[in-house]
Amino acid sequence: MYQITEEYLTGIELIDEEHTHLFELAESAYQLLQEEFLHDKYDQLSDIFRELQDYTEKHFSDEEEYMKSIDYPALFIQRAQHKQFVQKLEEINEAGFEEEQDGKIQEILTFLTDWLYNHILKMDKLIAE
Repeated sequence: MYQITEEYLTGIELIDEEHTHLFELAESAYQLLQEEFLHDKYDQLSDIFRELQDYTEKHFSDEEEYMKSIDYPALFIQRAQHKQFVQKLEEINEAGFEEEQDGKIQEILTFLTDWLYNHILKMDKLIAE
């Protein structure tokens, strides 16, 4: 279900590779949501979420370094949006994963889907231009 398509590619190899991995993490969360016979998804959800947090930190750092290297004029806007993304992940993490695990996975997927769609298509694509 979550697979990067041509429309999400920026043409910047590093950024496209990292975006691809974000789609893969979303797919992992989606597959976990589909595991209807797995009663306790805490460990798997925690692992996916921890990787999402770590990887977005790396990705945002790499992306911001690239934008800095090309003197991208909207770098400050990107940084602000990246900070909001990290804050939202922190909020989700603070709420915990013990209860309502499928609901938590759905919350993560909704947030991530919105981000992948809106941020990549409306902001990151402009970097390449």
